[in-house]
Amino acid sequence: MPKQYVPLAGRPLLWHAVRTVCVPQVSAVFVVLAANDEHFARQDWSAFAGKVNPLYCGGATRRDSVLNGLVAVGGAVDADDWMLVHDAARPCLPAADLRRLLDEGAGDAIGAILALPVAETVKRAGKDEGGVQRVAATEDRSQLWLAQTPQLFRTGLLIEALSRAVNATDEAAAVEALGHRPRLVLGSRENLKVTYEEDVAIAAAILAGRK
Repeated sequence: MPKQYVPLAGRPLLWHAVRTVCVPQVSAVFVVLAANDEHFARQDWSAFAGKVNPLYCGGATRRDSVLNGLVAVGGAVDADDWMLVHDAARPCLPAADLRRLLDEGAGDAIGAILALPVAETVKRAGKDEGGVQRVAATEDRSQLWLAQTPQLFRTGLLIEALSRAVNATDEAAAVEALGHRPRLVLGSRENLKVTYEEDVAIAAAILAGRK
């Protein structure tokens, strides 16, 4: 089963991620799916009052999927419209984090991303002659942040940036490649990305704690 449909608190992971961005300030939610996705249509999306729009145009990478989605909605979205890009694997985005991003990001000339300062000591790794991973260096973490989603940029800027940055791992990296410096908006540890099996239990505990 694709990760975005893994059950979490009685709903697919994707359902919770969509719920977090279905707020009054967001006029429409476009969900980019694989062309052969058969799971989305089986879910109950009625809670979102027709705000959710599936787009069966996903690509091989995140960059490809986001760009394909932006192109697909070109007729319904203006170049100056703000676009939030959220990750289907982040089901616990706190409402306060999203409000902070919208408030601070929409007032920025470039755009903004949620991010979290690195709290742990960061080691750079390298292999020795026997192929064993060793500590090669200790990095200065004082200027390091962990990028999260949503990421907020003007639609036209996103299309231009992603069209050029074919290897970008997130939208901010593509915008940075154009010479811009996106704003960092403080996120939180609750906005975890479900990556490992144990993350599902952590996400379930976060959601349960909000009830």
